Amino acid sequence: MILEKSDTRKEPYPYYIIQFITIYCPNYRTHTSSLLYHHKPTMKRATMRAVRCHRFAALGKDGKPLPTPSPIRDVLRIDHVPAPTIDPTLDRNKVLISAHYAGIQYPDFLQAQGLYQIKPPVPYTPGMDVVGLVIDKGSDVSDDRVRIGDRVYANTALCPSGGGGLGALAETVSVSSDAVFPVPDELHMSSVANLGRNYCAAYHSLKVIGNVGPGDLVLVDGASGGVGMASVELAKAMGAKVIAGVSHMDKGTLPSTAGADKVFCYGRDRETHKKFKEQVKSAAKEMGHPDGVSLIVDVIHGDLFQDALVSCIRPLGKICLVGFVAGQKPIKPGLLLIKEATVVGSLWGRWARANPIEFRNNMNEILNFMAEGKIEPRADNVFSFDDYVKAFELFEQNSGRGNTVICVQSESAGRVSMNTKSKL
Repeated sequence: MILEKSDTRKEPYPYYIIQFITIYCPNYRTHTSSLLYHHKPTMKRATMRAVRCHRFAALGKDGKPLPTPSPIRDVLRIDHVPAPTIDPTLDRNKVLISAHYAGIQYPDFLQAQGLYQIKPPVPYTPGMDVVGLVIDKGSDVSDDRVRIGDRVYANTALCPSGGGGLGALAETVSVSSDAVFPVPDELHMSSVANLGRNYCAAYHSLKVIGNVGPGDLVLVDGASGGVGMASVELAKAMGAKVIAGVSHMDKGTLPSTAGADKVFCYGRDRETHKKFKEQVKSAAKEMGHPDGVSLIVDVIHGDLFQDALVSCIRPLGKICLVGFVAGQKPIKPGLLLIKEATVVGSLWGRWARANPIEFRNNMNEILNFMAEGKIEPRADNVFSFDDYVKAFELFEQNSGRGNTVICVQSESAGRVSMNTKSKL
């Protein structure tokens, strides 16, 4: 954070001193904004660094698709922007977070291309998930909810306006207290930086829609990606058995390490789709489910849905549509009728805002799974803040695997290596 000042004025306390006071000197904890602006009459507003998208990479000025999308690095840049503060009157339910880690996943890349279902006005700051330290809070936020100095995870999509999950990729983030969750001491901050994009989406499909539990059999496609791996991990933590599907067997190691009982390749054509279907049906019988799998978490869709997935579901089973990596194809109702299958769109954000108590319980269960070791806390790809564009380029190159994290500032030196695969 940078404080702009006049040459003739005194400089305020350095920001790192403010953080030290709020975290380590509880008797002096007060609104950080009052410390930050103890020379308020003589100071301009503080600024911070934030990544912003200035135009959509796949759309022209007229909003129509370009023949060839621009490189993603051409539409993103780090800007100096006004830093958020807590207004005592307007922000009584807000929490101010000094960001340490932010999660970036495939939907963030799609959004910067202009191909996501939500298109924010440009310029905008990407990112739904942020983890860091509380440095200020509004007067209505009780200490029972959060204290200054706490390690917290926040999800910007949970703010009352929703907003599609924006604003996390910045040095300081202001969110509703409803969007803030304490991080257990056992967990490194980076390991929870993808809770919203990955684990919330997976949990909503598995538990809220599917009510998965011991004895169930779950099929997950796109199982090497963020939501796919999270679905495998959560289903296993809930006591279910899991069959994972990947587009190429080179990707099969990731869902295996996440706990998948079986891993098969569905490939990219009808022949490999057919083979995948037969492998899944055979494995289901072997695993005690002769009628098919209980639930399918579908991140891929495309031709795979009709060619294989519908045939694998048991009567009265559910298929959760989470994404369309292979494109959207019409759904034919005939086979669904014969299979007595239910197809459900899985969007967790609206449900979470409408059911805040139930969602908070769900979040606590996910975090407890991690703290107890039922899910291995991990950050698969970690990039420094200055190298943020490399995180987006992973998805541009179809190389995104697992949890991708940007380190805004490190929680502790040496715990995470930049631009390396890390398990924490």
